[in-house]
Amino acid sequence: MMRKTGFLVMMLAVCVSLTGLALAQDSVDTASACAGLPTHSQLQAALGAAQATSNGGFGLQMWGTIVNRDGVVCAVAFTGTNRGSQWPGSRVISAQKANTANAFSLTGLALSTANLYSAVNPGGSLYGLQASNPVDTHVAYRGDPNDYGQSNDPMVGYRIGGVNVFGGGLALYNKAGVLLGALGVSGDSSCADHNIAWRTRNTLVLDYVPAGVSGDAKRPDNIVYDITDAAGLQIGVSAGGWGHPVCSAAAKTIAATLPVVR
Repeated sequence: MMRKTGFLVMMLAVCVSLTGLALAQDSVDTASACAGLPTHSQLQAALGAAQATSNGGFGLQMWGTIVNRDGVVCAVAFTGTNRGSQWPGSRVISAQKANTANAFSLTGLALSTANLYSAVNPGGSLYGLQASNPVDTHVAYRGDPNDYGQSNDPMVGYRIGGVNVFGGGLALYNKAGVLLGALGVSGDSSCADHNIAWRTRNTLVLDYVPAGVSGDAKRPDNIVYDITDAAGLQIGVSAGGWGHPVCSAAAKTIAATLPVVR
């Protein structure tokens, strides 16, 4: 019995060692991989300014994550006084949103996570998409929680993965039209998350968006509110196939007046 226990302990140690090795092999040089993308301090400042504006939500503190075109996490930040001032679960959700907006946007077409809500539901054109590309939990929960949201957040330098299908994720395009990666924001209602992400991207001057599915050329990847009937009541079917539920009348109004893309 003791021999079997010893063998199991040894195998567990090998597994732990291999897991650590795999993480080390996946790590990248962020200085080069994240070139052209906002730093931690730039993300934190832009996110804080956006959160402080009325967004049609609950006025909650936020998490924000930026990934590069390969899905590598480049920066993670929060707006509150400490990591517990925002929903703890929203840290990984913000990274998941960033990964999604990057993974399903192209040089000529941007899809925000808000655009995916109806498309991934039964009968939608992308039904089942949310089950693909799962979050890498070893990356999501590795390291010291005291470093969460800091410049040395343990997710930085690793590919997070994940697919999220409600508001808060936007692709990032520079002045030359190059798709650099994406931003993910989480911590409030999904509609407020979208509005905050939009304003954050605008402040970072990475909103040279080429085209999208919103039907608004000035806001190509904006959230679409068309899950309604003639009386304005939500019935669960998007007229255009890219719709998102209305969280509040205020959030809907704000979305229609967000800064136009460059």
